[in-house]
Amino acid sequence: MKKKIKLSRRTRGVKRSYITDIGIYFILLLFGLIMALPLVYAVCNSIKPLEEFFYFPPRLFVENPTTKNFKDLFRLMSNSWVPFGRYIFNTVFITAVGTAGHVIIASMCAFAMSKHKFPGQNLLFGMVVLSLMFSSAVTSIPNFLIFTKLGWIDSYKSIIIPAFSSSLGLYLMKQFMDQMVPDDILEAARIDGAKEIYVFWKIAMPMVKPAWLTLIMFSVQGLWGMGSSIYIRREDLKTVNYALSQIMNGGIARAGAAAAAQVLMMFVPVLIFIFTQSNIIETMSTSGMKD
Repeated sequence: MKKKIKLSRRTRGVKRSYITDIGIYFILLLFGLIMALPLVYAVCNSIKPLEEFFYFPPRLFVENPTTKNFKDLFRLMSNSWVPFGRYIFNTVFITAVGTAGHVIIASMCAFAMSKHKFPGQNLLFGMVVLSLMFSSAVTSIPNFLIFTKLGWIDSYKSIIIPAFSSSLGLYLMKQFMDQMVPDDILEAARIDGAKEIYVFWKIAMPMVKPAWLTLIMFSVQGLWGMGSSIYIRREDLKTVNYALSQIMNGGIARAGAAAAAQVLMMFVPVLIFIFTQSNIIETMSTSGMKD
């Protein structure tokens, strides 16, 4: 009898755990669908004919899909007095250089603050944390005055140089290096005669790969989605997002082209997230842990 009672309790526990797992998966699926709705809605809008935009109540899915919106978008882009390829070049150049510089500089500074001791170290890191409290709007006027004095207005430097110094990347990399890069391994490499640049590039950086891949995604998302800037007034130096925003502001007749433009703008960040999602999840799951 005792054995039967024990078996029944175990069976009851297994059933309870199975039901709990189903409940968890159901909740995750529900929230996943809710978060995917904006993306689905944007894609459906991009292939809606113009008359379906004015249905009431609004409908999520399209009844008569069409590619006319993308044709109208490409026609409008080809009629721009600045070649659309110039907008694409500006966006790709700013995003690539700004992201590469941000990742390298933030990683090198984080390595120095995490694995070396020097006077004022805690004060500097406190200033980095404090800077996270301020939005870009707060510093836009001082930045404009500084860039004017330096002659950086209407130049790529007014966008790329501030991207190098974003404090979020330094904070993220420093916290991750504190947790994931053991001091013993670095000391062993130095004892073996490895130079500091080798220790940083060949030992520390591979260990924090999830962190700098996450940083790449955040940086690309911010620079790729950048619209018109108060620092750049020349039309031939503006980005794709600015050109597409001009199309979106064209009124009701351009509603379809505007929807197609939104899909094109979100394509690159979504694609990067798909390729780096496992590393991003690892970064988020370990960023608050301590040994």
